[in-house]
Amino acid sequence: MRFEGKVAFITGASRGVGRCIALALAREGADIAVAAKTTEPNPKLPGTIHTTAAEVEAIGRRALPVPLDVRDDQAVAAAVKATLERFGRIDFLVNNAGALFWQTLAETPLPRFDRVMGVNVRGAFACTREVLPAMLAQDYGHILMMSPPVEAAAAAGKIAYAVSKFGMTMIALGLAGELAGRNVACNALWPATLIESHATINFSLGNPSVWRKPDILADATLRILAKVPATFTGHALIDEDFLRAEGETNFAKYRCDPAHEPPRVGFDFRFTAG
Repeated sequence: MRFEGKVAFITGASRGVGRCIALALAREGADIAVAAKTTEPNPKLPGTIHTTAAEVEAIGRRALPVPLDVRDDQAVAAAVKATLERFGRIDFLVNNAGALFWQTLAETPLPRFDRVMGVNVRGAFACTREVLPAMLAQDYGHILMMSPPVEAAAAAGKIAYAVSKFGMTMIALGLAGELAGRNVACNALWPATLIESHATINFSLGNPSVWRKPDILADATLRILAKVPATFTGHALIDEDFLRAEGETNFAKYRCDPAHEPPRVGFDFRFTAG
């Protein structure tokens, strides 16, 4: 197993992409801190930190369910402290927690702007800042942002969301520069297509014929985290392109509808050809 003895701290891990990454890492030997807000079952929101933790343990790995609102600085510090006390280290931080809001500037109330910024860019900054000392002390770590390559032209109609997600990518690129020569990497990862998730279902973003399973992001994450941190850092990656460069050729396995290959979609959520 590639990650035997490693520990991953994953935000937004109660469902969707975060849960998928947590289970993929567990199957490869990692122990998991399952960090998310959802602690009690909700018929509108499948999964909790406890259900994901139970799935990790069923695989045979250790799990720590951690209640966490990434906007709460004290909660972030407590979650990281609890993880270090339980496992003794944190090797991987996946900043997956996210808030989705697509509106024009005029239609974005300031409280909504603050929420999107607080969860996405500030939350990722806070978690990264809290985990970083442990990674530097152990001379090993990977930090991964779930955020896209910066496309300034794609921000129209979703300015708050774009600023928050592009901000996460700028953290990744900037921190990679600050840590040059150290064995701690910081990268960003984003899907080439729409991904089946609570967000795509709840916001009616397409249908299974245009979705891929979250497994493609999990597989890309595993390959990123298997790299030597000092030599693979400062990248803003698209899952399909990265996997193709790594030699993957079978993308049909990621289809939600086996009969349809999902089209690529830019950050402006316009479908593109190839």
